[in-house]
Parts: sequence; C-alpha cells; structure tokens
Amino acid sequence: MPLRLNQLAVSRNFYKFTCCVGARSLSDNVSSKPVPSSATEVAGDHLIYTRDHFALQESLRKIVDQEINPHVDQWEAEGTFPAHKVFKILGNAGFLGVNKPVEYGGLGLDFSYSIAVSEELGNIRCGGVPMAIGVQTDMATPALARFGSAELKEEFLLPSIAGDKVACLGVSEVGAGSDVSSILTKAVKKGDEYVINGGKMWTTNGTQADWICLLANTSDGPPHRNKSLICLPMNLPGVHIARKIEKLGMWSSDTAEVFFDDVRVPCKNIVGQEGMGFTYQMLQFQEERLWAVGNIVTMMDNIIQETIQYTRQRKIFKLPVLYHQSVNFRLAELQTEVELLRSLLHRATALYIKGNDVTKLASMAKLKAGRLAREVGDSCLQYWGGMGFTSDVLVSRFYRDSRLLSIGGGADEVMLAIICKYMDTLPKK
Repeated sequence: MPLRLNQLAVSRNFYKFTCCVGARSLSDNVSSKPVPSSATEVAGDHLIYTRDHFALQESLRKIVDQEINPHVDQWEAEGTFPAHKVFKILGNAGFLGVNKPVEYGGLGLDFSYSIAVSEELGNIRCGGVPMAIGVQTDMATPALARFGSAELKEEFLLPSIAGDKVACLGVSEVGAGSDVSSILTKAVKKGDEYVINGGKMWTTNGTQADWICLLANTSDGPPHRNKSLICLPMNLPGVHIARKIEKLGMWSSDTAEVFFDDVRVPCKNIVGQEGMGFTYQMLQFQEERLWAVGNIVTMMDNIIQETIQYTRQRKIFKLPVLYHQSVNFRLAELQTEVELLRSLLHRATALYIKGNDVTKLASMAKLKAGRLAREVGDSCLQYWGGMGFTSDVLVSRFYRDSRLLSIGGGADEVMLAIICKYMDTLPKK
C-alpha cells in the first residue's frame, strides 16, 4: 500500500516535507529533488521497497548529511554523542516511530519501512550513532508498542517516538549476555510496587537515557517464565550509573554499567503480562537482528566503494593497487557476498511483514552479517596499507565498530544453536 500524507500527519512535519499536499504520495512531496535514477529504476522490481520506501530514505539522507555526519569525528573523539539533540531531530521528522502506532506519534507502517531506515542509517560514518538509534526504535520499544498498556505507551512510548526521551534496554548482565535466561536482577512485589535489585552491563545509551526497558526476574519460577519487562525511569532513587564503559569500537555510543539498589517502581509499569518478559524479548530479537543486518549491509557497501576509489589512486610497482587481480577479484567476491546477504534480509523481511516466524532466517542473516563484516573490514583495510592502520579513514573505524556484530544481540554461537534447533540437528536432552 503506498504511503499517504494523511498517514504521516503525526510525524511532526516529517522533516517539513509533508505538510501541505493532501492525499498525494510521499514520494511526490518528500523533496524538491527527484528520487535518484537508480532508485526509480529498481523501485518497480524491488522485492519489498516501493517509491515510498526510497523517498523515505532520501528524506533521512538529508538529516544524515546535514545534522549527523559533519559531527561524527568530534563525537568519536569525545566518546559520546548528544542523544537528546539528535533524537529530537529524528523524532520531529518521524524516524523514531516508523512502524509504531499512529495514535502515539508513529507512522503506522509495516516493518519493511524500518529496514529501509536501518539501511539508510548505514550511511552514518560510524557504527555507534546508528546503533544508539536502533536501540531506541527497534530494541527498547517494540515490546512496549505491542504489549504495553495505554498508560505506559503514553508515558514512555509517545515521548520516545517524539525524541523527547532517550531509551535504553536492560537485558545483559556480567554473567548473562547471550544466555538471557540466566539474568539475576530481581523485582520483588511489595504492595503495588516492585522493589528492584541487581545490575545491567553494556547498556547502550545508558548514561543519557531517561528510561530503561528492564528485564528482571519477577518470580522464582522456571527461567523462561519468571521474567518480566518493566519500564523504569532512570531518575528514580537507587538507580546508579556505575561507569561509562570504554570500548574497542563504537566510541561515539555511550555504554554504561547500571546498578539498581532497592529501586521502587509501580507494578503498572510492567509491559504486558507478568512472567512473559522472556517471550517478549525473544520476539523482539527478530526485529533487532534484522535491523542490525540492514544497517551493516550499507556500511559494507560504503567500505568497498571507498576502497575501490582509494586503490584506483594508490599505486604499487607503478600500477594502481586495484588493477592487481588479487585485489579486484577479492572486492568482487566481497560485493557478491554483500548482495547475497541483502537478498536474505529482504526475503526475511517480506515473510515477517506477512506474519511468519523468521527466527531461523533472521539468525542466519545475523550470523552471516557478523562474519562477513569481519571479512570486509579485514580485506579492505589491508588494501589501504599504512593508511588503514590509522584513525583517519572510515575503514579503520568500520574494522573496530563492526566486530561487535558477532557478539551483541546474540553471539554467533547462539545464532548457530538457533539455526540447528530449526534444522533439528541439536543433540536431544
């Protein structure tokens, strides 16, 4: 179904492009410039994208080029970025709630539009900022949007979509990363409140967040049925930001260790049903992993293209590096792998928006993305020679940032176990 302007009325002017044309298609009004010819040529034949998807990307590209990329080097050096400022710009333009309910400020579109956004955010010249945006849009808020009460959505979802509040996700702990069932943080019910004790590790947006979507044990039952998701304001007494974690990559994204010491939160702040938190989180992982793949494929495209440009200029033994067969063949192999990954992503997304369980395909895509990113980063950095070993070029930043993809959101080994489960090849207990 084409995207219509009346659907976009809640997007707070959609970057000021959608305020005066009535029922015309978004692609008729998103910019004074035409949709790029490449987009026009493929839109009709694309597996999941229409002209409206490409118009959405073109609008986002303006924000990336004007409001984000000029500042990335500074944010990387400072080890953080101004999340409230950036999120407000994106919220005003409608990009923090693309597939969220219209009544809470979202655009009400299907998940394919979120993937289109994730792919376009891959043009940001670092990994930390798009990851932080993805936490807000596709990690901390999907369960709230799907299962939360109207009151919770009003308090937490609406301002998160508008960019007035920054969200973070509290799942991983020191002894429970990929093994979500092993978390120890507890929420004990006392009257009409939960009293929360424990801690969360590697919390993206943690030092700037206004609220956290917290996974905690709310009973002593079986580990897959004793957990709940809780919306918890970060300014409550007993919430302590222990430290900002220094990382190998993703420098511009603030990552925190957070402790909870007798933090009291109303029982009404639970998302959906008590004890369903693990299930909600697993459902959420499908979107999170597909979003991450969409983001990285564009980054890999950019790294390969910049490497082609550099190796065409750089000479060795009086011949451009690119003209050595070992180089141009390898780049051809890598680009082929990226295209195959993109096809898997779009196929999984097409099935997902039709209501199918794509856990296996999403896990395959996430696994391949993490491993391919390492190949692209390593191979391309090699062709940059000594420049690749400096912090002055994008390929070195990508090399650092992309390593997280095989760890965060479920390690490669977890993806393999999920795939084996669907293949019925795991050993029987």
